[in-house]
Amino acid sequence: MSHTKILGTGSYVPEKVLTNEDLKAFVDTNDEWIYTRTGIKERHIVESESTLDLAYQASLKAIEDAKIHKEDIDLIIVATVTSDYAFPGVANLLQAKLGIKNIMAFDINAACSGFLYAMQIADKMIRSKAYQKALIVGAEILSRLTDWRDRNTCVLFGDGAGAMVIGSSKDKHIIDIITGSQGDEDLLLYCKNPDLKDPAINAVSPQDHIHMKGRDVFKFATRIMPKTIKELLKNNQMSMKDIDQIIAHQANSRIIDKATRDLKIDEDKVYININKYGNTSAASVPIAIDEAIKNKLISRGDHFITVAFGGGLTWAGALIKF
Repeated sequence: MSHTKILGTGSYVPEKVLTNEDLKAFVDTNDEWIYTRTGIKERHIVESESTLDLAYQASLKAIEDAKIHKEDIDLIIVATVTSDYAFPGVANLLQAKLGIKNIMAFDINAACSGFLYAMQIADKMIRSKAYQKALIVGAEILSRLTDWRDRNTCVLFGDGAGAMVIGSSKDKHIIDIITGSQGDEDLLLYCKNPDLKDPAINAVSPQDHIHMKGRDVFKFATRIMPKTIKELLKNNQMSMKDIDQIIAHQANSRIIDKATRDLKIDEDKVYININKYGNTSAASVPIAIDEAIKNKLISRGDHFITVAFGGGLTWAGALIKF
């Protein structure tokens, strides 16, 4: 039976840093207010780069880390809600920028859960033996969609990209992936597309901003994160004692803290980097995984669980032996 494993990881964030103190110039807030409610100290935002640029830089690092040639990749999946164009997708432009011809490439949108959705798709496609090596990327420029006048949301988001190369393996390293969606008919977290256009007027439609009912999203996230972790452990006859690290979507430190307490997880088993980047949506999980590996918090042979939740309302989790 064919299995899959992580071959390499990489991440990239824009150079410009926007601190909590910097935000005081745009909105009525301060560092203490933001940090105590979110755990965020700063975030990176683009000045002139595109989502493609971020994805490309992260991909180069992942390919180098995997010690493969670009031409070995036969599948590219990019998870994003901030594509540079309605079409073509970031994945297609990334394929061209990498100089890889005649392969399958496409984008997916599952908001903050997008990277793990992409991992599940790539895992299944490789295990079918139709593909050998996949480049999966989470890349976002959420500053495009941020309302800098809304202090409840503008303090949360940042820009960045994370990438991973996964390939076929004789041994089972990507052990289990679960995904789900409950259908957000109440629109607890959303961003509208441009309005319908009257052909007689043909006006340019303004871009909408992110809207979020924070308390409801918090309740959802603090419920689904422990539930997903417990399900992964139960499905694979494992306990938290078998897990070396938990890497959660970096949405809010209070969400991670509550889940950690509910599951009675040692704090040193939970990776946190939200203080540096804020919520980077689909880029959050791959950036955190890459950093945890590079910082030697995850070593070959270790078991880790990664979990995400986001607009949709979606969720996903993966149990991996690195």
